Amino acid sequence: MRNLHPTVAGAVLAALGVALGAFGAHALRARLDPALLANFETGVRYQMYAALALLALGTQPAQRRAPALLLAGAVIFSGTLYLLVLSGQRWLGAVTPIGGLLLIAGFVVAALDARRP
Repeated sequence: MRNLHPTVAGAVLAALGVALGAFGAHALRARLDPALLANFETGVRYQMYAALALLALGTQPAQRRAPALLLAGAVIFSGTLYLLVLSGQRWLGAVTPIGGLLLIAGFVVAALDARRP
């Protein structure tokens, strides 16, 4: 993330989140079991949380560590949920919590870095 500005990453994640949300609502609703659709929607929701956080952190020059954690967390958390739903590979559910931990770490680091003078 060293060369990728958090605002750019956030904007791209948000755009993809809207596109994937529309895909889930329109293309997947009739094809998926409601539980799988809920998993897909969870991925979209958490991707949007990370996107909005990245957009906000992009305005804070002191935030250097949190954006990378948030981006990695969103890609792993949401990405594994999308792949699990679309491929049926249930083992991906074991990887999803790693993304969740990275998201949590990103928000904690953002809070700690915000306290620095």
